[in-house]
Amino acid sequence: MSLNAIELRQLRYFVAVVRQRSFRGAAAVVHVSQPPLTRQVQQLEDALGVQLLIRGSKGVELTPAGATFYTGACNILDLMDQAVARARLAGSGHLGRLDVGVFGSAVLDAVPRIIVAFRTLYPHVEVVLHNMDREHQVQALRERRITIGFNRFFRDEADLTWETLLTEPMLVAVPSGHPLASRAELSIDDIASEPLVFYPRVERPQGFTHYLMRMFHTRNMTPNIVQDVDDVVTAVALVSSGLGLCLVVESARNLQLPGVSYVRLRREDEVQFDLSMIWRTDDHSPLLRAFLEVARG
Repeated sequence: MSLNAIELRQLRYFVAVVRQRSFRGAAAVVHVSQPPLTRQVQQLEDALGVQLLIRGSKGVELTPAGATFYTGACNILDLMDQAVARARLAGSGHLGRLDVGVFGSAVLDAVPRIIVAFRTLYPHVEVVLHNMDREHQVQALRERRITIGFNRFFRDEADLTWETLLTEPMLVAVPSGHPLASRAELSIDDIASEPLVFYPRVERPQGFTHYLMRMFHTRNMTPNIVQDVDDVVTAVALVSSGLGLCLVVESARNLQLPGVSYVRLRREDEVQFDLSMIWRTDDHSPLLRAFLEVARG
């Protein structure tokens, strides 16, 4: 019998004999009759070419070779038990690594709440956040560098699935000392001539800035943009410093920077923006399913 023929059950039988110091006791523990257990241990000794056990007056005892082998056998069985447990956890979505694409305002409310809830239910899953815009999220999904992304204005793609997570209104972030800060609501007319902090004006027909610019252009207005910024955190920080006003989604309230008031747009000018999740259509992994279940909950 070769070393390759050694079976896990032989290791389990051997370890049981050592711990019970009896073949009969070991047979009872592993729920087999004594003769088959004895044969398996003998075959194990034959494969190793050494004697592992001695029957003595006080029960079964280990030989020096047996004592050494016992330590290794216990380690092997422990590793196997761990591997089985981890495989089952991974198969149920309770173990692994989840790479999540996020951007600016998504990390101000919804995504952190989802991450906290998910980590509470799945503490053995490593969650890694990647800050990237919509185009880079789509690319990263296709290259399998992220599992799921959060963003706005996703287009229908054959290989990707997206789902609206929430819809939030637009607010105006106003320096607290500004006369408009005390208003209950504002119109686009009210803010068009005010100094505005804005977002990058690149040619993206389905982008956040595109929709904001259209709000002004449909009213034949040109916004008074004094500063472009890449993200909402910087935008609100500049509002806090008194540089100007800024249009933000409602979750920006969570920044709670000093010197900033948030005023709603009047109903006629109100606009809503969706925050969506996106993932690969062919991804049926338990980990993704578990995350989506938490996000939808």
